Amino acid sequence: MPQAIALADDASIPVAPQAEVAPLGVPAGAAEAEHSLPDTSAPVPPTQGEAPEDPVAAINTRLVPSARTAPDVAPASAGQLKAPARSQGSEFAPLLRTVKEQGLLERRTGWYVRSIVVNLLGIAATVTGMVLIGGSWWVLLLAPPLAVLSARTGFFAHDAGHSQMTGDRRRSRHIQLFLGNLLLGMSQEWWNDKHNRHHANPNHIDKDPDVAADVLVFSQSQLGNRSGVAGWLTRHQAWLFFPLTTLEGIALKVHGLRAVFTGGGSRQSARGRVVEGALLVAHLLAYGALLLATMPLGQAVVFALIHQLLLGLHLGMAFAPNHKGMEMPDEENGKGWGHLRRQVLTSRNVRGGPVTDWMLGGLNYQIEHHLFPSMPRPHLRLAQPLVRAHCRSLSVAYTETGLIDSYRQALAHMHEVGEPLRTDT
Repeated sequence: MPQAIALADDASIPVAPQAEVAPLGVPAGAAEAEHSLPDTSAPVPPTQGEAPEDPVAAINTRLVPSARTAPDVAPASAGQLKAPARSQGSEFAPLLRTVKEQGLLERRTGWYVRSIVVNLLGIAATVTGMVLIGGSWWVLLLAPPLAVLSARTGFFAHDAGHSQMTGDRRRSRHIQLFLGNLLLGMSQEWWNDKHNRHHANPNHIDKDPDVAADVLVFSQSQLGNRSGVAGWLTRHQAWLFFPLTTLEGIALKVHGLRAVFTGGGSRQSARGRVVEGALLVAHLLAYGALLLATMPLGQAVVFALIHQLLLGLHLGMAFAPNHKGMEMPDEENGKGWGHLRRQVLTSRNVRGGPVTDWMLGGLNYQIEHHLFPSMPRPHLRLAQPLVRAHCRSLSVAYTETGLIDSYRQALAHMHEVGEPLRTDT
């Protein structure tokens, strides 16, 4: 089983667990269930000595697009945060209590409104530039900024799906439909279903759709009898990873369209699929009309290719550092983990400043995002010191590294996965 790739400067300092400060008014395990996503296939077995999570509460806390949050608990200061004894209850509840007391789960609607408006103005300015210089090949210089703005639109749609902007489910859905379906041409219902399953069991070999064996494989247990083109791809997948990510934006569109127009096992109503389908078709028609109205056919094709390939690369570079090379639980390994370990041990943070935060859409705080999916993006960096200290007190590895090294770790893991096929040739 692949293990997390540890770095000396990233290793957490193990200390003896301290006595638990039990959250007032919250049964053991209940607070944990409030912020964990439901496992739609089977309940996660409780850690030995830990109260099992209430499956009904877990089902009712679906975070995409629900706005449900944990019940009110007694306030505690950061200095009072102590590690729970696992035999006494949830490891996550004290951290949740402190985060709530600090107000970090309160929504930042104004911040999102300003950020989305600025992004939309950037898109409008780019479109205006396309109209003004569309007859020249210089228009191709506008494709890269449009790709960046499109990726940011996707990040905002992702946040809306987690109810980070508003507690109103209907408004969250409308925001997603506008940003995702209409502006990007990506089905948000398909994305929500897939992303929910990822959050419920991140990096789980059998349950996380993001690590299912496909063009790429993420565990040697998935190699099977891969041969021919599939085997060649696996042998060289570390070298091919970033070139293949250029297709990510197109793949997301294709999978979404297929799910909407074929049903794709979705539990969405027929009316919901009609709305989604209409918006997806409107996006395709508007996108094509914009290109053909502002530039000749040859330029339009080249512009679209640059735009879509760079969009895919941007998304791939934001997704790649998050989980690849981290723990990959299965039915045996990690089956006793509670919410905190299930999310922390499978995730990796990326250090950086405002530019990194902006380019990666806040996904560089992957640990905090997985622990608190409904936490607004600007609060993730504020929660990081609390989460890091809590993990240290529990001797739970908290992995954080630089951006370049995160790619090195991810690619090293994928290279290692393909090793058996290289030695057989």
